[in-house]
Amino acid sequence: MRTLLATTRDRFLLALQYQDYRNLWIATTFSASAAWALIIARGLLAFELTDGLLWSGIVTFAAMVPRLFATPISGFLADRFDRQKLLRWIFALNMGNNILLALLVMTGLVGPWVLTLLALVNGTLRASQMTTATALIPNLVPKEYLMNAIALNQATQQGARLAGAMAIAPLLGLVNIESAFWLCSGLYFLGFLQVSQMTTRSTGVIDKSQGFWTNMFEGFVYVYKRPIIMSMVLLVLAHCAFTMSYESMLPAISEDKMGAGRVGVSYLIAGVGAGALFASVFLAGVRDESARGKLFLFFAFSSALGPILLAWSDNTGLSVAATVIMGANQAGFMTISHTIIQSLTEDHVRGRVTGVYSVHVGGSMAVTNMANAAFADLFSASAVLVVGGLIFVAAVFVSLGINPLRRLYFPRPEPAAAVGTPVE
Repeated sequence: MRTLLATTRDRFLLALQYQDYRNLWIATTFSASAAWALIIARGLLAFELTDGLLWSGIVTFAAMVPRLFATPISGFLADRFDRQKLLRWIFALNMGNNILLALLVMTGLVGPWVLTLLALVNGTLRASQMTTATALIPNLVPKEYLMNAIALNQATQQGARLAGAMAIAPLLGLVNIESAFWLCSGLYFLGFLQVSQMTTRSTGVIDKSQGFWTNMFEGFVYVYKRPIIMSMVLLVLAHCAFTMSYESMLPAISEDKMGAGRVGVSYLIAGVGAGALFASVFLAGVRDESARGKLFLFFAFSSALGPILLAWSDNTGLSVAATVIMGANQAGFMTISHTIIQSLTEDHVRGRVTGVYSVHVGGSMAVTNMANAAFADLFSASAVLVVGGLIFVAAVFVSLGINPLRRLYFPRPEPAAAVGTPVE
């Protein structure tokens, strides 16, 4: 048993031996669980307030669209100021935002517009947290453990879908919806306590001879001048738009395929989280670059299958199984893409590059989530899922003809040094 535990630690949990990374990982677990619980609870509340999917889509859009405009600014701030202090402020403000939402729901003063505004604030803080934390991670572990650290971070980000969904499921079914918002407030408070214990101080480098806008847009210049990073970012944009923008349609899927209402949405999100957790933990043990490239291509193709399977399912068991497959493949793809981009980025501009990455990822998901909700009202959620999956399959085939991406899928081994030749 001790040998098994030691093997598990040495293969999958290497980054957790570093205290500050462990604190950040625990804080991320709390905040990500709250974020996914909020997506479920706010979407359901909007659906019940308006008896339609459009407002559910608008509220989800408001929570995600800040990644389109807030992350370049938060990336600049993450390179300008102490990243740990920024995280403390972000956790504290998000806790306050959720307390206000819980109070408004309790007093009956919440409406679709107020709910949308508070979702926008929460999404802005959430986007800033993710950008700042991602920029901080490479400073918390040695470079050789970066894949492990990012995979574990993705494991908790994705596994939080399961934790957040299951945490509020009994509250939604047995208590009331405002209790879910109080729970989220408590989770942000626990995350604040963990971040406050971190001692690592990390900042980027800002050119003080240049103005704010020039410094902020340096991240865009850095990405677009490097073909391999730009190709990665655009592929991830397509992945998020066509395979991961389904949250606004879950109330309809729960009603149509499961007849389960509120609780059904929690089951679907939990299924995604369970699959994502498995894939992220599996990738934490992958160190070989060649294996990583082939897995990246595999997850790219298979990410499109889950939404199509969900569209074809006709009962609760098959629907949840489809979301498990969705979660595993999507998390695998996103974990490897995060690792590749962070490994290619220099630390002095890491916060701003992370912000640019988030603009493409979060912006595409925000816009597509709202569009998908509107299309689902016109046609059906199943039709939207199938079309999105097929479009991304076509995009992956196209990517095979792009040299920078093909080199990532099939990396060439480093040439061995000749016998007797000194190695530099």
